[in-house]
Parts: sequence; C-alpha cells; structure tokens
Amino acid sequence: MSEFRLGELLEERAGQGYKLYARHSNPVFVRMLKIIGFDREWASAEGAYLFDRDGTRFLDMLGGFGMFNVGRNNPTVRRALEEALALGTPNLPQLGLSDLPGLLAEALCAVAPASTDRVLFTNSGAESIEAALKLGRAATGRTRVVSTLGGFHGLTLGALSINGAPVFRERFEPLLPGVALVPFNDLDTLEDELRGEDVALFVVEPVQGHGVHLPEPGYLEGAQELCRRYGTLFCVDEVQTGFGRTGKLFALEHWGLEPDLVTIAKSLSGGYVATGALLLRRKVHEAVFDSLEHGTAHGSTFAPNDLAMAAGLAMLHELADEGLVEHSARMGELLLELTRPLAERYEAVKEVRGLGLLWAIEFDEPASRQRSWRLLERIQPGFFSQLVIGPLFSKHHVLAQVAGHHMNVIKAIPPLVVTESDIEWFADALEQAIAKAERIPRATLGFAARAATRV
Repeated sequence: MSEFRLGELLEERAGQGYKLYARHSNPVFVRMLKIIGFDREWASAEGAYLFDRDGTRFLDMLGGFGMFNVGRNNPTVRRALEEALALGTPNLPQLGLSDLPGLLAEALCAVAPASTDRVLFTNSGAESIEAALKLGRAATGRTRVVSTLGGFHGLTLGALSINGAPVFRERFEPLLPGVALVPFNDLDTLEDELRGEDVALFVVEPVQGHGVHLPEPGYLEGAQELCRRYGTLFCVDEVQTGFGRTGKLFALEHWGLEPDLVTIAKSLSGGYVATGALLLRRKVHEAVFDSLEHGTAHGSTFAPNDLAMAAGLAMLHELADEGLVEHSARMGELLLELTRPLAERYEAVKEVRGLGLLWAIEFDEPASRQRSWRLLERIQPGFFSQLVIGPLFSKHHVLAQVAGHHMNVIKAIPPLVVTESDIEWFADALEQAIAKAERIPRATLGFAARAATRV
C-alpha cells in the first residue's frame, strides 16, 4: 500500500489549482479572477502577508474577509491543532462529549457580553444566523423577523432572507415570509415594525460590513430599547466585527449593548477550521431547550469538533497574549490619520471612515471628470473602485476589496497583526492608485468597455 503524502501531491500538481477548480467547481469564478487580474498563484502565507510562487510579498488588507485576526498561519493556533491531532482526542462521540467543547464554551462566556451566558456551536457565520432565527422564533413564539437594508448576514436561505442587499436576494425569491427590512440608522421605521409585538428578533450588524457604515449616535442603544419595549429579541451580528476587529473584543462594547443573541464566526478558529457560535441569554436558551425531549432541538454534526474547539481556545489566548485588540485600535487610528486627508486632496474621494481595522474609502463623481466618470458608471456601477483596486494589487502588491456590488467603496479588513510600516505601505500605495485613477485616461475607458463586455 502506498502512503499518502500531501506535500508530494502539492509539489507534483503545483500551479494546476485554477485549471482544476474551473473544470470541476466554478469556472465563472475563475474566469472573473483572470479578467480582473487576481489569478495569482499563491505559494504561502504568514501573518499579514501572502507570497506568490515567484516569492513576491503581498500585503493582505482583505484578511480572508475577516478570518485571520491573529494572522495567517498563526503558530500558536497551529501548535494547538498539531497537539490535538497528536493527543488523539475523543472527537465527536455524538452521544457524549470530549472536554474541548466545554472548555471553549467557558472561555467564550468569560469574554462575551454579560447578558449572554450560553453558547451554541455552529460551522459558520451563516449557520450562526440560521440558529438565531430558528431559536429566536421558538423562544418568543413569534414568526416575524426584522433586519436592515444594506446588511449582510450570509447566503443560506434563512440568512439570505434577512440579507439587505437585493443583488444577493432577487434571483432566489421568494424567500422566508415574515421578514421586514428597515433602513439602518432609522429608529422610527424600526418602531413601526416592532409596535405590533409580533416580531421575534431584530438582527443588526453594529457596523455594516458592506460599505463599512457606522451607526449614528444613539441608534444601537435606541434599537435595543425598542426591542425591550416590544418584547423583541435584540440580536447583534458580530461575525465580522468580533474578536478585536473594531478595537474592542466585540464591537457592541463601543455602545455598552446588552443583546439577547450574538452571532460569531470567521476568526474564531484563527482561520484554520470552519467554526462559529451563537451566544445566547440564558432565558432564551432555556425557552428552547426546555426538556429532555428538546435537549437536541438544534445542533450540527461537526459543530463542536475538537479541532475547531482547540483552535478557538488558542485564538482567544493569542488575542489576549499579544494585545491584538488594543493593537487593532491603535493601527485603526493610524490608518484613519494617514488616509482621511485624501478626501481633501482628491476630487473623487467622498469620505474615509472606519472603526479599528474595519476601514473604507468612498468615491464620488469628480467635478472635473464628470463625463468620463458617468461613462464608467454606465458600463458598470462601481467601476471606479476597480480602477483603484487593480493597480493596488498588480503594481503595489496590496490585496484589498471593493466593499460590495455596485459600490464605489474600497474596504480594508486586514489581520490585526499589521504593523505601522504595513499601514504606511497601504496608505502610500492607495494615494498613488487614486491619483492615477482620477485622471481616467482614454485607455482606461477602452479597457472598461472591453472588460464589461467580457464579463
């Protein structure tokens, strides 16, 4: 019998990943990457950096959409996983438990908001949202749910039903009934939906990830108070904002919130293992898991697996041991300090905003380039942002993202281990890319037209 060697397989088939993925998984995604010039062959990653097969180092301001708060391939988390494998722990006995799920549940309850003291493990952020919807409706006996326009909560059916972006929803409707979408930062419309006392839960991101929109003063506190008044559960989605992203362990700490439900995922395992969780107020949990018969009212086969639990414990240790929450706050302040002046220097820059290391820059029509800008937007809304993102990647070796479909907003959500020199690297590269893009030369307009046709 031959022995399986992963390293040998990767060496033998090096460089074939895109071809194989296009053939057997998603050819449209691979074609899109090639068109926009992001089909780089990656070889390794460490901390806040990616390395291609030529050894070129790229600054990762995308951070796997927020998975790598403690850095890519974090050695502390890796050692915990290696140790768990070496120990041969009794993983997922199903009719029983190993010690690790209880240990991580204890650790999460120790750092979670005081209003939540139960943990239900899941496999992802979307699954955490699904659990919140299911358990919230069961606990209250109500069926309606309210969320916000512009919010993003995942792409599974329930999560998509409360997703506030039409571009994701429209092809899959009808979705779950009884869902209302209200404007972010609008308490009057929220109260209109809640006053009938038939809404099970209100789900909101403390900072909207798509576009990085911050709450106005008093909004989140007011939303929480309205939920209390009308008997609606207050659910804060911390899937992307949690674990130090905004300069607090959880973003809700900025406003002193005491939610009934909190969804978490992404960086919980340090980016190694798919995992997530729903933090619950005890009375909500006990309203669902209220008898021996209902002791398995909700669960997931792989959710409390030992590798995910070990990674979560190590990630929490690393956040605290390295002071990454405080570091995120400092680096976020530096990032704003270096990039906010761009709004004064360039016509196309409308606003720079952020909280901790969740940052965005928004573009708008420059008065001196109205005709060219409008041509770009006619070809594809949000195309100007692509003119900045492309050179950032190809010329300056910085990986970042457009903050959402048809948005002229660029978003940065890097690993929290970024240094001052990394932030300076990004700020300098960004200014150079904006300066070039704002001129919108004829060649660029031609490229935009060709790209739009090919897509």
